Amino acid sequence: MVITEKLKAYGDVECNVSLAHHTTFRVGGNCKYFIYPKNELCLIRILQVLKEEQIAYKILGKGSNMLCSDDDYEGAVICLDRYFTDFSFTEDGECIVQAGCSIILLAHEAMKVSLSGLEFASGIPGTVGGAIFMNAGAYKSDMSQIIKEVFVCIDQQIVGMKPEELEYAYRHSIFQKHRDWIILGCRLQLEKGNQKDIRDIMDSRRKRRMETQPLNKPCAGSVFRNPEEHQAWKLIDEVGYRGKRFGGAMVSLKHSNFIVNEENASAKDIVALIEEIQQKVRDTFNVELITEVEKFNWKD
Repeated sequence: MVITEKLKAYGDVECNVSLAHHTTFRVGGNCKYFIYPKNELCLIRILQVLKEEQIAYKILGKGSNMLCSDDDYEGAVICLDRYFTDFSFTEDGECIVQAGCSIILLAHEAMKVSLSGLEFASGIPGTVGGAIFMNAGAYKSDMSQIIKEVFVCIDQQIVGMKPEELEYAYRHSIFQKHRDWIILGCRLQLEKGNQKDIRDIMDSRRKRRMETQPLNKPCAGSVFRNPEEHQAWKLIDEVGYRGKRFGGAMVSLKHSNFIVNEENASAKDIVALIEEIQQKVRDTFNVELITEVEKFNWKD
């Protein structure tokens, strides 16, 4: 049986799909198989088929923190944002949510039932799974502060992991060391609050983001993590790189920790600009800028 037909029994399958259409940077080559599993059991079966056929795979949500290379990917991309999107809230503020759910959507739905704790995530354009993976955060809050349990597929077995097992730190989790573990969802603990107060906080922060971030252009959010005792954007400003271009990639004039796809940039343009900034900051301040954006399908 053709591999595609095998996979179609367990999910929606597309072939030779441009990753540029599935990442917020709008760059990337084609991938051979793009798969949306229908549920957890189908996901496990898909993993078995890929293993039998010796096909590599990558888990993807909304591609909001991903820098794919311009090269084609001969493996499979497994995307969870079509079917793994359910969530529910309990009266005591607990939230059960699948990994493919939009974290922005979840924050707004929590606000509608007067639950506080996700206000920081109301502007993060990714999935819950991606937020768990990165320990995403903003405004001095992050995922580690609200997680009660994460459900993970490890060696085709579904297990629950407690917060103390997750090795959470600034933009870090244990999942970054175990790329074969697949985050399926989590339990969050939120708090009862005043709906108007929660909405006002989210509205205020949205207004601030619109004013200070280049949300009208393809980008992947903050490119660099903040080094200890420094802010990445200030270092970039101080080496004179606000507005700097390389090919079609440009350091945003609005926020210098954002690189935007200004004009049909290639992934190589973006990487070249990232590396140039890192070198300039290293030479000037002896500070290492570590990328927050995750590279995928690069040979180096």
